[in-house]
Amino acid sequence: MLIGPDANLKARIKSLRNHITNENPLLVDVVDHFCELDKIAYKLGILTNKESYTTDISWWPLISVLGTFSAGKSTFINHYVQTDLQKTGNQAVDDKFTVICFSSDDKIRILPGLALDADPRFPFYQISEEIEKVSTGEGSRIDTYLQLKTCPSDLIKGKILIDSPGFDADAQRTSTLRITDHIINLSDLVLVLFDSRHPEPGAMRDTLEHLVAGTVRRNDSNKVLFILNQIDTTAAEDNAEEVVAAWQRALASGGLVSGRFYATYNEEAAVKIEDKALRERYQRKRDHDLGEIYQRISEVSVERVYRIIGSLENTANQIENNIAPQIQEATRTWGKRVLMIDALILIPVFLAMLIYFVKHFGYGTAFDSFGKTGVIWAIILALLLLFIIHHFIRNFVSKWVAKSLPKRELTGSARAGFLRNTKCWQPLWRPFIVGWNKHTRQKLIQIREAADRFVQTLNDEYTNPSGEHRDM
Repeated sequence: MLIGPDANLKARIKSLRNHITNENPLLVDVVDHFCELDKIAYKLGILTNKESYTTDISWWPLISVLGTFSAGKSTFINHYVQTDLQKTGNQAVDDKFTVICFSSDDKIRILPGLALDADPRFPFYQISEEIEKVSTGEGSRIDTYLQLKTCPSDLIKGKILIDSPGFDADAQRTSTLRITDHIINLSDLVLVLFDSRHPEPGAMRDTLEHLVAGTVRRNDSNKVLFILNQIDTTAAEDNAEEVVAAWQRALASGGLVSGRFYATYNEEAAVKIEDKALRERYQRKRDHDLGEIYQRISEVSVERVYRIIGSLENTANQIENNIAPQIQEATRTWGKRVLMIDALILIPVFLAMLIYFVKHFGYGTAFDSFGKTGVIWAIILALLLLFIIHHFIRNFVSKWVAKSLPKRELTGSARAGFLRNTKCWQPLWRPFIVGWNKHTRQKLIQIREAADRFVQTLNDEYTNPSGEHRDM
């Protein structure tokens, strides 16, 4: 029986193809290869037919602005889009994640979180389910966590910005951090802002550990930029270098020993710096750092395509090197434990039944007591009892082993894949798992090769090592 996406998922994938056809035809081919990975995942049982790898990533360039409250996140966004879009202030003025996208309408509109949760084109598609997993009942209150805001600024055409609530100001911290992890995974660029007016980073140790320690372990940590904002407040003591050094030490204590660290401030909201030479020194530093940050923002569309292709190859690698081995090892463990418990339980039960039979009827009188047909039925009932006990053992051990496997990872559910291999019609011991064979491995090789070709196509478009002239 062929397993494929349900009707709603097919419609969403079709809509995605239509959306990106005119934007970048290369991505249409990438979508098709993600669908090939879906087929493999359906056969392995690690995705349901309502799930697809195409909905696990953001197909628009995504820039996230994270940090503590009053760190100047909203002011930074307003300055970038050149519009008074976000509320600003020294207190926690907004306790929601705000997704900002372009609209040709001159009017700024605010839409509820449902607009994001129900639309697979946005980065928070079905995030309510993730919130529900960590906070029961909170999934239905998605509007308290998210909002969509439209902006007429041409500077964000083709991009999505996300403004986050302050970590240390949010009462719903567990769910907020879950959403934060989600958007860091999806983002092409992550700007983490800290407030230089609070020069003691130890007071925000929890936030630092979450944002920094998690970043260090990522293979795409170069997409995270740390920004010490409102550095102008140090001008009175002329100790900007000391404040920056204190924050750098705090980040290093969290394991971050490389990467870029910036110091910025907004001219319109800055304190007045009377000393001209000092003011010019601060301005040069700010302009230099803002220039680099804005340059990274301008390149995010290119990074987005590389990121999506990298996700394609990474998903294929994770299936082969992580998910499939987990399922295979768990299935072997299950088989060994079932056989061991069978030996401990079924053999004694069988011997007890045999002893009881012989003791009461004896070898010579069995046929006389039951007759031939009666003996046959006794054997059948005995075997049926043993089979029922064996089936109970299979189910018990299956649930036992499944607890050691994660319910859901980015690449699918190893637990669901394992449980598919322990169905009552599946043999107890075999050298392979359901859906995993030579054809599957060959298909993954082809997908990885396709990902390499996609990268080469991008390199040909954006680089020219030979220096030869190319007709455009």
